[in-house]
Amino acid sequence: MPTVYRLDGYRFFFYSNEGDPREPVHIHVMKGGAEAKFWVRPVIRLERSYGFDARTLRKLARMIESNGKLISEAWDEHFGG
Repeated sequence: MPTVYRLDGYRFFFYSNEGDPREPVHIHVMKGGAEAKFWVRPVIRLERSYGFDARTLRKLARMIESNGKLISEAWDEHFGG
């Protein structure tokens, strides 16, 4: 599970095995016992969430948008994209 970055206690990461065929670029976010998955391209969109409230999910979406380039570059580097 490569960690892309950490911010405000949240861990932004992806799993090394992201489906077969591989899913499009996305990021998982964890903090405490909560986890969410967001699609990154072509737009930031929540896929699923367990344990995060709506306000936190909006905050996470903004964090992901601000770091979209970093996420995409890390994805491409890890998966050879």
